[in-house]
Amino acid sequence: MDSAMNAFDYISVTHNDGIATITLDRPDVRNAINDDMRAELISAFTAADTDKSVRAIILTGAGKGFCSGGDIGGMRARLDAPSGEVAFNGWKRQKSTHKGVAAIHGVSKPVIAAVNGAAFGLGLDMALSCDFIIAAEGAKMSMSFIKRGLVSDGGGMYFLPRRVGLSKAKELIFSARIVEPDEALSIGMIDRIAPADDLLAQAHAWAKELTIGSATAVALTKEIIDKTFERSDEEIFAMGRQAQAVCYTTAEHRKSVEDFLNKVSK
Repeated sequence: MDSAMNAFDYISVTHNDGIATITLDRPDVRNAINDDMRAELISAFTAADTDKSVRAIILTGAGKGFCSGGDIGGMRARLDAPSGEVAFNGWKRQKSTHKGVAAIHGVSKPVIAAVNGAAFGLGLDMALSCDFIIAAEGAKMSMSFIKRGLVSDGGGMYFLPRRVGLSKAKELIFSARIVEPDEALSIGMIDRIAPADDLLAQAHAWAKELTIGSATAVALTKEIIDKTFERSDEEIFAMGRQAQAVCYTTAEHRKSVEDFLNKVSK
């Protein structure tokens, strides 16, 4: 059963069967991100992460686009700022941007980006910060920053190489070209493609598949896997031992083992 939370102005949040769907809700500007939307996203993801009834999260966009990137108002304010304030203002803005990305990437539950349309610039960075990406047929994606004389500032330089490899990531960032779903799937940029009218249903079904097991085990596994490329094998093994020790103490593990042993003994 759907339940809606309406405490936001720039996003919407619904809960259905343990899945929280967070929707970017500025369709008149293709869900461009401004500071207020970013603050709401941080709040929504933080709340979903701490809500024990939420097992997974879907991030999508209202209307025809997923997210067109940063809001043009922020670009104008940056250009109009006194020259002596540009660097410091930019630094503060980037801290806010990265706090938003961290709020998505750092969630302890599976996060699926359901890309329903154009995902450009910061919008694509945001999708890449999710654990999984399912894109609608006809969606378009672009690392468009370089067309504005900018670098990928929302985590794309971290997330994209991990999905497509270093050389392909450079090519996509340097060219800023549009990538359509079939190519994105073939290079590992996204994970699945769905008909536009079935996108959210498929994302929800996938989220349910990802939450059949222990929430504790999922959270600990996600934290370790997300660090795999930066840590040594010994560090990952040690983190695994610590995580397993925690899992041994959970009611979920005990029940699962008892159910298995009872079944075997019959």
